Amino acid sequence: MRHNKNFNHLGRQAGHRKALMSNMASSLILHKRIETTVAKAKALKQFVEPLVTRSKEDTTHSRRVVFSYLKQKEAVTELFRTIAPKIADRPGGYTRILKTGFRLGDAADMCIIEFVDFNEAYTLGVVPAATVAEAKPKTRRSRKKSVTDAVEEATVVEEKKSKKASSAKPVAAKATGAKVANVKTNVGKKM
Repeated sequence: MRHNKNFNHLGRQAGHRKALMSNMASSLILHKRIETTVAKAKALKQFVEPLVTRSKEDTTHSRRVVFSYLKQKEAVTELFRTIAPKIADRPGGYTRILKTGFRLGDAADMCIIEFVDFNEAYTLGVVPAATVAEAKPKTRRSRKKSVTDAVEEATVVEEKKSKKASSAKPVAAKATGAKVANVKTNVGKKM
């Protein structure tokens, strides 16, 4: 008896169905969004979400397990490098299905399946903490300014202020109508 053993076979035999799910999951991981039928999207959601959960732990074993399902090195790399850090704090529900209508040829119910965290329209441009941490430059050098750099910057700022003050006086004299002789300007000179 086969009580409660029901999942969508998608009209395919086991080998064809596994290959279909592997290829669709790889496309979803690489492109972050694909368009397919609702039945295939629901089957793909059940297939890909455990793999995404597995990718949260970046170990050799988890990479090999995911590779045994996906069969594409690029998709595994993308999953562990890009997707896993972005969904690290999400407890599940990594994908969403958006129905788009019916296909023209056979009236199949079509939809878009996509990763939740990779759609800017729905996330309202909120950047997760993982990408903010990546934005900082990674360097071995100290980020503190040395005392000599601070002193040099202070003298440069003082010189600039004194130059601005001296150049403002002749302009004020011209405005009052007084004649000023030998006023040096930087007009026409290349800096």
